[in-house]
Amino acid sequence: MTSNMEIIKELDKQGRLVLPKNWRERYAKKGKVILRVEEDAIIIKPYELADLTEFFDKIEVDVKSDISNWKSVRRELLEIR
Repeated sequence: MTSNMEIIKELDKQGRLVLPKNWRERYAKKGKVILRVEEDAIIIKPYELADLTEFFDKIEVDVKSDISNWKSVRRELLEIR
């Protein structure tokens, strides 16, 4: 569901504005957004933590140790070559 819309909003005396409720509920559930200022425009994007699990099980190393023996793998990785 992508819908583009333009809304005229009034700022309060402190310069604040309220983001549309449906946008907040969909994209800013945790209450954080990213603001990018570009000359005369401000771009508001949802803030999401990076999913670090995509990097799990992705390391490649050249070790001679048996991977099931973590102590020997650790020792080999810490050796100065």
